[in-house]
Amino acid sequence: MNEKYELLAAQMEAALEKEWPGVSNLSNAAAVLYQGMDRINWAGFYLLKDGVLWLGPFQGKPACVRIEAGKGVCGTAVSEDRTQLVADVHRFFGHIACDAASRSEIVVPLRKGETIIGVLDIDSPELERFSAEDQEGLEYLAKLIENVL
Repeated sequence: MNEKYELLAAQMEAALEKEWPGVSNLSNAAAVLYQGMDRINWAGFYLLKDGVLWLGPFQGKPACVRIEAGKGVCGTAVSEDRTQLVADVHRFFGHIACDAASRSEIVVPLRKGETIIGVLDIDSPELERFSAEDQEGLEYLAKLIENVL
């Protein structure tokens, strides 16, 4: 993991506590990501309930409130049970445009045990903003977040 993500991991660990409510931890995690990552326009969470992803804590412009599993980038991350790294959201079939300025996106499933409980979603106004290195770093940060939920 590169230095950027090592710093974000240290900040994330300092901002999260297992004894705190999940919404508080997710709020702090969204803030750490939004303030700590460059060239992004949205960072936050969707929480899975009865096959629907519901908007959770986030930083950025107002967002879509409800996304069905299997729909859009977030719903696809749930249905395929894997991170979605999308270089150009306009080329992703079924993309849901919450913010027309977003051009690329990465979505990492969050789990409790083996069960997906939501997703970490980060958008950028730049094409091809996210790399395999970002995926590795964000998947590591997602594990830190999972440990306090």
